[in-house]
Amino acid sequence: MSQFIKEALIDAKNTLEKFINNESNISAMDSAIKTFITTLNNGGRIYSCGNGGSMCDSMHFAEELTGRYRKDRRALAAMSFSDPSHMSCVGNDFGYDAIFQKMVEAFGQKGDSLLAISTSGNSGNVINAVTEAKARGVTTIGLLGKDGGKLKDMVDIAIIVESPLTDRIQEIHIKIIHNFIEGIERELFPEHY
Repeated sequence: MSQFIKEALIDAKNTLEKFINNESNISAMDSAIKTFITTLNNGGRIYSCGNGGSMCDSMHFAEELTGRYRKDRRALAAMSFSDPSHMSCVGNDFGYDAIFQKMVEAFGQKGDSLLAISTSGNSGNVINAVTEAKARGVTTIGLLGKDGGKLKDMVDIAIIVESPLTDRIQEIHIKIIHNFIEGIERELFPEHY
């Protein structure tokens, strides 16, 4: 069993190193952080969405912004599209592919930002949310995996973890999300750093 553990950790390290060594990933992350900061500085809101583990990452991103990350500070305007009553209502009445789109339709305003998370880049409900967001002037950041799927060409900023394994993609996604939060805090609350 210990050999499997070591191999899994080495594989995770190699996936992270591959991501780090692609300079376009660092540039895209920098652009995403600047977009989030601009959104907040202009009184906008940051939204996030995803399915399964990506929904958990979406929720984690929003709660770190509305709550705290490393130090106490004022809450930042962020919301994860993860309300189960909304999802069951819209899923029943309009179909599962509309669950995030309807949230963007309800809340999305010009100048807001949407973090769209999809390990395949092909999640229908995330694609529909991005389509709706773009129609409303919401800037879209795609946190994607594999080859980026359909979403890589739809979002304003695409960040792609190139791996065939969903779990490896999600491991890097959470590191990226933590970088997003720290970057936002460093700009808005420099006294904490």
